[in-house]
Amino acid sequence: MARRVVITGLGIISPVGKSPEEFFGNLMAGHSGIKHLQSDFIEKLSIRIAAPVEDFNPGDHFSKIQLTGIERFSQFALIAADQAVRDARLELSEPEQGRAGVCMGSCQGGSSTLEEGYIEVLQRKEPRVKPLTVLLSMNNAAASHISIKYHLQGPNITYATACSSSAIAIGEAYRRIKHGYADVMLAGGSEAMLTLGAMKAWEALHTLAKEDPNDAGASCKPFAKNRSGLVLGEGAAILVLEDAERAVKRGAKIYAELAGYDCSSDSSHITKPDASGQARAILNALHDAKLQPGDIDYINAHGTATLAGDIEETKAVKKVFGSHAANIPISSTKSMHGHLMGATGAVEFMAALLALHHNSVPPTINLHEPDPECDLDYVPNQSRTGIKLDAVMSNSFAFGGSNAVLIAKRFTP
Repeated sequence: MARRVVITGLGIISPVGKSPEEFFGNLMAGHSGIKHLQSDFIEKLSIRIAAPVEDFNPGDHFSKIQLTGIERFSQFALIAADQAVRDARLELSEPEQGRAGVCMGSCQGGSSTLEEGYIEVLQRKEPRVKPLTVLLSMNNAAASHISIKYHLQGPNITYATACSSSAIAIGEAYRRIKHGYADVMLAGGSEAMLTLGAMKAWEALHTLAKEDPNDAGASCKPFAKNRSGLVLGEGAAILVLEDAERAVKRGAKIYAELAGYDCSSDSSHITKPDASGQARAILNALHDAKLQPGDIDYINAHGTATLAGDIEETKAVKKVFGSHAANIPISSTKSMHGHLMGATGAVEFMAALLALHHNSVPPTINLHEPDPECDLDYVPNQSRTGIKLDAVMSNSFAFGGSNAVLIAKRFTP
């Protein structure tokens, strides 16, 4: 018999907040974390905006010895995990540690370490790279550090499915608990790819937003007629998932029930999104949650602000929800925190969870003239409060056609 899965802890470090409370407060206020990037390689970029984690000093969280073996993306993950574990008041006995695990998502892992190694060998002609380069840069480093810190001896899995990586990590962690393979899972994603090489690569794809001439924070414009692309961001978000019976028994604070998940493949094109594939993931997630389309009260959209992506997502929502699509408040919080690539699914699912928790919906900022083909209620510019929410959805649609949809609902024992 399938078990119910609940969310008992949240942790985040992002361009718009370094705790769940700060994160959601800034989203509701419409504060943008997108800005003119400050770096020593800025002159080599054509697109000079990003959404960095600012005022971050690794030395406040880790010793000098620890920092020799923990890359920036792993640092973010460990900080978010610590918040989530504390929030959940999670304590595991030795037998329980064998039934607890971690699922993480990341596109590029320790990209700054890899880039530094390339520079040392190819540009500076050094005979070798740092001895820990492999261990710092491997995609599963963040998950492994979390597993080691909390003695999680169950599954230790990292997913790399581009923009849907952390949504799939959360969904697969949910399935581990639902089907009895684990009792507790830490799940989410981390990314730190604001490097010269990564940003030049994204420039080459011509998918990055042009800087708004009046305000860098207004550069990402999902669903707007004048949108010009996405903005790269960095950070991490991690959730504590638990078997509902276990959580209730220990008196845990429960944010919501993770009720539905599915992933699908467009199976059509490596970059061009497809509404049919996206709709298939949405329908299957609804079926998994045992909900009807009319039961969904809010959607956190993938909403990257690319020309094709926003239109296809609009089509997918209409395909599944029919006439009800016009009644659902939908927002793209990427307009504020940017696109955190492998971490973005977890960040946006957390935004949806907090919307459910607070009965409040964050806006899509910079949406002043909607694209006529994006004609749903995309909550333009102003948040909404006092809305009764019982079930929320988060969409993550990635390059490679990898789609993931997560659904949470209010928990009733």
